[in-house]
Amino acid sequence: MKTIKISAIAGVLAMGLISCKNHNMNNPTPIPELNINYPAAYVVNGQSNDVYVIDLATNTVKEVIKLGEMADASHDGMNMSTGISWPHHIYLNPSKTILSIGVPGMDLSAGHSGGMAGMKGNIALVVATKGKITKIIELPVMNHNAAFSKDGSEIWTAQMEESGKVLVYDANNYALKKTIAVGGQPAEVTFSYDGSMAFAANGHDSTVTIINASTKQIMATLKVGADPVGAWTGSDGNMYVDNEEGKSISIINVATMSVTGTIDLGFMPGFAAYNSKMNELWVTDPDNSKVHYWMFDNTMKMWMHGSAFETGKGAHAIAFTKDEMTAYVTNQTANTVSVVDVMSHKETKEIPVGTKPNGIVIKE
Repeated sequence: MKTIKISAIAGVLAMGLISCKNHNMNNPTPIPELNINYPAAYVVNGQSNDVYVIDLATNTVKEVIKLGEMADASHDGMNMSTGISWPHHIYLNPSKTILSIGVPGMDLSAGHSGGMAGMKGNIALVVATKGKITKIIELPVMNHNAAFSKDGSEIWTAQMEESGKVLVYDANNYALKKTIAVGGQPAEVTFSYDGSMAFAANGHDSTVTIINASTKQIMATLKVGADPVGAWTGSDGNMYVDNEEGKSISIINVATMSVTGTIDLGFMPGFAAYNSKMNELWVTDPDNSKVHYWMFDNTMKMWMHGSAFETGKGAHAIAFTKDEMTAYVTNQTANTVSVVDVMSHKETKEIPVGTKPNGIVIKE
């Protein structure tokens, strides 16, 4: 796990955030609403602080949502600074109307822990069809993501500190509903395929905390590989945990709440995604600009490595289309998104986007 030192810059960043809250009087032009009424992929670019919108029909960038500014209703819709920077991961609510973006406020592309005292996080909520920021929820401590509950009534996020917590917000009035103590330095919070359980990946403790999404009670804490970042949802009843330092994938069976297997990768994973049509587990290999895939052998009862294919440099997040026949992979250091044909396991196009693309979500 790479430790990020920020104590020396915390005060400077804090002053910058305060100054950024002032109205932009030098450019008081209204922010136009977008019209994203087409199937789209939303790509979060950390360093350029924006979201690129890719039209899935043409695989071209159609819009750019600037996260550094928002319309101020109290000043006739003129633009003002949001004070947020380095957005990370992005999710979509069940009705596909609102995007939730986790904003840790610092670059997490080189690692996910260490030296975070005094750093605050944010959740940015954006209207999916208009690209308009409707709410920024300021958090006590930096976060990794913000995910909607299965029914869309709640927003869950974690606090990346030694005494880790999961915060549950009301998605309608943004009130804090529940604080749940989990392991050290939790990163991603995700849900099981049926939405009944939440999973917090505790990087410092090398554990995953399983939470009943309804009662908010902890159901189990499981030991996984070293430095887990996220438990990624599979439609096959499993959660796939990418362990950065452990260079492995831990497989959690949701029904039994137990670790049923481990895939030793031989490289540091960036992301894991399960494709039900191909019965394949895809894992990005950022350092080697590749995506590897594994297939489960029912006879041998184990995951077998299929092969790997080239993408752009710094391959990171993966999103499949609804039919699971096309994949989109963000390439953090190439500043591109790879379009991949799932059947042939080949990149068909590389789309230039913003700087340090990270999270991606698809609306169809």
